[in-house]
Amino acid sequence: MRSFSAFLFAVIITASRSTSWASVTIPLTKLEHAGSYLQGSPHADRARASFLKTTSGPKTIPATNLAYIQYTTSVGVGCPPTYYNLIVDTGSSNTFVGTGKKYVRTSSSVPTGQNVTVYYGTGFFSGIEYNDTVTLAAGFVITNQSIGDALKFAYFDGVDGIIGVGPVDLTQGKLSPDTSVLTPTIMGNALKQGLIKQQIFGISFAPATTSNDTNGAITYGGIDPAFHTGNITYAPVTKTRPAAHFWGINVTDVTYGTHTVIPRSTAGIVDSGHNSLVLLADDFFSRYLQAIPGAYLDVNNTGLIVIPPSSVAGMQPLNFTINGRAFSMDTAAQLIPLNENAIWGIETGVQYGRGGSDFILGQKFMQKYYVVFDADHNRVGFAYTNHTFSTYLP
Repeated sequence: MRSFSAFLFAVIITASRSTSWASVTIPLTKLEHAGSYLQGSPHADRARASFLKTTSGPKTIPATNLAYIQYTTSVGVGCPPTYYNLIVDTGSSNTFVGTGKKYVRTSSSVPTGQNVTVYYGTGFFSGIEYNDTVTLAAGFVITNQSIGDALKFAYFDGVDGIIGVGPVDLTQGKLSPDTSVLTPTIMGNALKQGLIKQQIFGISFAPATTSNDTNGAITYGGIDPAFHTGNITYAPVTKTRPAAHFWGINVTDVTYGTHTVIPRSTAGIVDSGHNSLVLLADDFFSRYLQAIPGAYLDVNNTGLIVIPPSSVAGMQPLNFTINGRAFSMDTAAQLIPLNENAIWGIETGVQYGRGGSDFILGQKFMQKYYVVFDADHNRVGFAYTNHTFSTYLP
């Protein structure tokens, strides 16, 4: 497997809906993460109350996002439910709580006799598996859902756990002593219990205008046309391992302006999870870096790309060709706004970003395009949105 030395968009500019529902949409909110992870939660609570009061039709609830870095949704576990702020992760399939707010056992919490351990790109959790009741929205309730109680964990500051919406095969080997058992996922159980008619979900992310921004949504059981424009382009899940185990696809090629970054059909994954922006393997990343005059990797201090101010105006689109259609990351998508520096915990006044599978399309890409994850047809779809095209303002 290739190694990934940096986030692709790591840029420093140096100084100077009841059981009869076909689908349910869960909106997502931006939350400032500075100091205690509860900072900003009163604003999120007010947004939640306002949303529930004004919404009719399919039931929806807002959720929070930490530090412009990851999208989360509010999930209830138990009877009565305790609500947890969980990362929406298409790159894993186990659901767990306890890394922030501790797991509250109720009459619906049934230990399975299994231990559960999952390792992620960064971090891990280990604990005990329970079957419990999970509430995704009012009236949208899954029973006997596998939930991990995280007793040991690392690198989950500011969140309570993960809701895993990746393929079910990713759960294999995560339990012990029954290491060969597949754990039913949130989507699989929702289908089995008649809450959704299709094992499909759509994700709408958008660039945040503030650090506490209700600007995203996840639709369980279908596609919400309100979140995209035009047709959806589908790509089959790749057969190339290890990407085939995930929501993996092939891109025909990737170009930066007139420069070729990935010259041939290459497999990678679409991942909404923790700290997930856009990543390239080392050799592809080097081609991208060399195409930007004066750019270099700040290896010793930040691990980020430094781009001279004189090169920013001339930055070109980064184009991914997926099933014959171009999906571009414009300059704005390749840079992290200066007003996010304090949230990221990096020096103010300097513009930063961060820098097997040969690429990962994460949050930065998904903020540009509506993404459909279709387990029924084993494919991933992409569509333009009202925020696909943007303008960089230094």
